[in-house]
Amino acid sequence: MSLERDTSFPRGRSFADVSSIETQGGGFSSQRSMKHMKGMDAFQQHENDVAEVILVCEPEGTSLMMGGLHPRASLYERPVNLDDSRAQHAKFREVLREQGVRVLTVREVLLYAVERHVGARVALEDLGMKALTYKLGEGLHMEHLPEEYRFYASDAYKREVLESMSAAQLIDVLLINPTVFLAPSARDTGLTATYKFQPLSNLVYTRDQQITSCKGIVMGKLRSPQRQLEVDLLRFCFDKLGMDVVGEVSGGGFLEGGDFFPAGTDLCFIGVGLRSNMEACTELMENDWLGTKRVAVVRDDFDRHQDRMHLDCVFNIVGDHCCLMLEDVIGEDSPTRRLVDEFVRDDATGQYKLTRGDLELSEFVTEEGYNIVPVKAEDQLAYGCNVLNLGNGFIIAVHLPTARQLVNSPHFDGVVQVVDFSSITSMYGAAHCSTQVLKRKPR
Repeated sequence: MSLERDTSFPRGRSFADVSSIETQGGGFSSQRSMKHMKGMDAFQQHENDVAEVILVCEPEGTSLMMGGLHPRASLYERPVNLDDSRAQHAKFREVLREQGVRVLTVREVLLYAVERHVGARVALEDLGMKALTYKLGEGLHMEHLPEEYRFYASDAYKREVLESMSAAQLIDVLLINPTVFLAPSARDTGLTATYKFQPLSNLVYTRDQQITSCKGIVMGKLRSPQRQLEVDLLRFCFDKLGMDVVGEVSGGGFLEGGDFFPAGTDLCFIGVGLRSNMEACTELMENDWLGTKRVAVVRDDFDRHQDRMHLDCVFNIVGDHCCLMLEDVIGEDSPTRRLVDEFVRDDATGQYKLTRGDLELSEFVTEEGYNIVPVKAEDQLAYGCNVLNLGNGFIIAVHLPTARQLVNSPHFDGVVQVVDFSSITSMYGAAHCSTQVLKRKPR
């Protein structure tokens, strides 16, 4: 593939935002064979700090089309109109940029510099070698193919195919993870093919694959097997951006980013239940990947429902002293209450110890100085809690009644802007789910 300008993928505003990351870091690093930028530090201390860099993924391409063929099996809430989703997401990105946020899209990160640096192009092809698989059909072995056709089932031929693709084609390969099953044919080119795909049809929700803590990026581990490939792809993106990944959850741990909230250098919240688990929390604390003095593990022991799968479905920080919380989980007598175990880091040993347990969530956050704006159950189901805080209480919401309730609360002194996300919520998430804040400006 020539390194002349690839016009197969139209450039958007994200190209300039990705370019600014390279410029800030001083270009590509020769120590990394021109495959990675020197980048910048990724971290966030508090959900109410000003967001500077956010990663998103546009709802477009073959992978989303495939997910829409059977929404339920693709982890979607309901059928989706991709044209509407694209338009709504484009407007969402525009709103973020109006607030001074640099918005990086997964596609632009993957595409960036492949026409200028051979190393960047080769890195994309290497990733494609893992995503594209050639296999012989069931019951077939290489000896069943005539000798002159065996090359076409080899990695050498696969490499030749990938090298000939445009960058846009390569990105499609990465997002659909095709397997080509080959069988001999007595006609035409001597081979026939059938296909199987593993589309990354949930990648629009860039919150889940990782968390960004005071220490930096920690790669998660997703409960749904069909989503685990997303972690590998975004790890590639962070490596390319030169953003150091401080750790990755392994073993029996599961961690999804919708369960994490930073609340300063003293405290962070991690939900455990349907998706994330205590094994991941233990790994985060043992390796000091969170960087806070205290960790509040918020246990979902009694509910564990898909509609409230993550902590950000029932709770959100919208100011230094204000939060949203699902009304139904509030109180000791609630059958779906959340309980908090508080872990404190020992300065002498560097290890976290459980100091308090079984604290009811609303009681705990009130003790921490937060005033609660209760969200009704029907509003929660419309993603009332799943807002995005861009800092200093500038909130992006997708549900107007909750937005009105918030601005009318005497405890909230920020600004709320509502965006139309009705098509994107079809895929089971809203504004918070659809963003990964990679950098906030510390106060």
